[in-house]
Amino acid sequence: MFDWAFDLFHTIEETILELSQNPWFLALLFVIALLDSIVPIVPSEFSVIAGGVAAGAGELIDDQRTLSIVLVIVLGALGAYAGDSLAYWIGQRSDKALKNLFFRGEKGEQRLFATGEQIRKRGGLLLITARFIPGGRTAMTFSCGLTGQPFLSWFTRWDLLATTLWASYAGLLGFYFSSTIENPSTALWLAFGFALSVTVSIEVIRWLIDRRRGGSDSVLEA
Repeated sequence: MFDWAFDLFHTIEETILELSQNPWFLALLFVIALLDSIVPIVPSEFSVIAGGVAAGAGELIDDQRTLSIVLVIVLGALGAYAGDSLAYWIGQRSDKALKNLFFRGEKGEQRLFATGEQIRKRGGLLLITARFIPGGRTAMTFSCGLTGQPFLSWFTRWDLLATTLWASYAGLLGFYFSSTIENPSTALWLAFGFALSVTVSIEVIRWLIDRRRGGSDSVLEA
């Protein structure tokens, strides 16, 4: 009954091990992490976890590492930063169109002002938190550009920290599970399931905090 699932897991295992021996896999990680900042449906976190799994599994193949976990983290973080910077630039350059779309009318102007105030007061923490929320990271980086936050002195500093933490978390998570579990496909899905549960927990905690404050976080829901 579940033969198709086992076949899928086996295919994923073979694919990961095969990709881990190709240098262009790192370039693919960079591109996927970049695109995810603009198109939230791109599975960047899953890809970085898979890279970590491949790096960990590489130690089980003739005692040789076929993919460096350091490079997985670096390329994932740089790709995410490049994508976030592009989202920031789009928000900054197309401010009129975005304002008309998301912040129309008097209430929209008030919401935009509140968004700018939130970012100025606790933007660094919001930027880091949003990086772990699919869709939230895009809304946050767009909002940073839209509200005119300083790019080099503020956005770059915080976003590099956020993307490095995110890539390290995802990559090392995959690496850990792969290093402790012989079957790479099992390690991949366990690591991804763990990451998914953490994301859901963050969203639940954020929702509870917003409810206690009596409002919603307009930055992450813009």
